[in-house]
Amino acid sequence: MLDRTQQISAASWKAERDIMSADADPDRARRFRDAALPHLDDVYTLAHYLMRNQADAEDAVQECYLRALRHFDSYRGPEIKPWLLAILRNVCKTEFARQSERPVAIERSDDHAPVEPPAWQEAQSSPEVELLRRHDAETIRRLIAALPPQFREAIVLRDINNLSYRQIAEVADLPVGTVMSRLARARSMLRAAWNAEEEPKP
Repeated sequence: MLDRTQQISAASWKAERDIMSADADPDRARRFRDAALPHLDDVYTLAHYLMRNQADAEDAVQECYLRALRHFDSYRGPEIKPWLLAILRNVCKTEFARQSERPVAIERSDDHAPVEPPAWQEAQSSPEVELLRRHDAETIRRLIAALPPQFREAIVLRDINNLSYRQIAEVADLPVGTVMSRLARARSMLRAAWNAEEEPKP
């Protein structure tokens, strides 16, 4: 099983290969690559949470980057990341419609690489602390993945991809007030799910 870094590296190589082969203008392809590929990790992260399957997420990222390249001349900066995420969201919605007859496979949480520890944390920690941290990260990923799609999307865009409310509104084509409401509801649902997870089992 590929770890997260290998997944992103493979996706990056495929995206770059497809960009270069899909565009006859090498300068245009280079400008697109320089602008868009630095955001590949964020695009893949959202794709993985939306599709909930590694292979489908990689396919969605590929299609997103090819569509973005085709329409690169219509892009008016400066923020290319929300533009890419909006394209990805449309790709995923199309794929959901196509897959509506078959169940969505959910990956096990241990297929993900562990989350990096916060900068303020001690450099060295005991095996027990590391085990708890990894358990917490896996639990959070699983709880986010279990949220209804519109709330899962809001959490990933804000708390993982670090988009502003305005950028999320642009990506999701929603009023800012709706974005804020969805985030508040998503966080409330996550807190409730986390508390239920932490309650001692009978």
